[in-house]
Amino acid sequence: MSLSRRQVTAAAVATVPLAFATTGTAQATGRRARALYIAGDSTAAQKYADAAPETGWGMALPFFLHKDRPVANHAVNGRSSKSFIDEGRLAVILRQIQPDDFLLIQFGHNDEKTEDPTRYTEPWSTYQQYLRQYIDGARARGARPVLATSVERRKFDAAGKALPTHRDYPAAMRALAKEEQVTLLDIQALSIALWQRLGAEESKKYFNWTATEQDNTHFNPPGAIAVARLVARELLRSKVLTPSEVRRLDETIPESWITWPKAAA
Repeated sequence: MSLSRRQVTAAAVATVPLAFATTGTAQATGRRARALYIAGDSTAAQKYADAAPETGWGMALPFFLHKDRPVANHAVNGRSSKSFIDEGRLAVILRQIQPDDFLLIQFGHNDEKTEDPTRYTEPWSTYQQYLRQYIDGARARGARPVLATSVERRKFDAAGKALPTHRDYPAAMRALAKEEQVTLLDIQALSIALWQRLGAEESKKYFNWTATEQDNTHFNPPGAIAVARLVARELLRSKVLTPSEVRRLDETIPESWITWPKAAA
């Protein structure tokens, strides 16, 4: 995931939907809504008009959550667990997050960039060390951290078998979740199983394949909706959320619900 046209540099933009949703809910119910914050990379991030039809799964997640569970999507294109912290983005979240909120953490795609020391982490040492900063930061503020393994890229061998691409990073996150007793959403395993069920050709319909681009990492609206559904189902299965906090898990979500606002100037 390159730091190209997809890069989103205005961290403040990500906080606007949360502030609006939380204020509206609080006024209506007399209590503060528990928010779900997302710290992650471009597979989850908000996309803007110049990137359409590319869609982050975080854009579709609110369709599966009750209105009292607003989503604050702080995921940014091209970031790793390291660079997100180094740029002060975790600090922004930790200044805003409140007790009983959730911090959903998905990194790995860009931690793999061995050629880039500003982003690279080693799975069994520095990757886990950086992830611990998210866990510790959330817990120190009374919020609940939730780890999510990286959604899998679209890659098939000649026999039509879906292939993993994230090397040891999912295993390192699974081990850390067990050690730290943090809820784990194994989106890597669930997504590669989904691509396998769809097959090499049908799965193209879920990725950002256009007339000018053949992208096997980033999603279009159907792909983002499918992955967000996996995330929501896992939040329910793991009892992070209750049945009353999720919705539409088995319903068709219209692609037209996805919108791409103009980027902030």
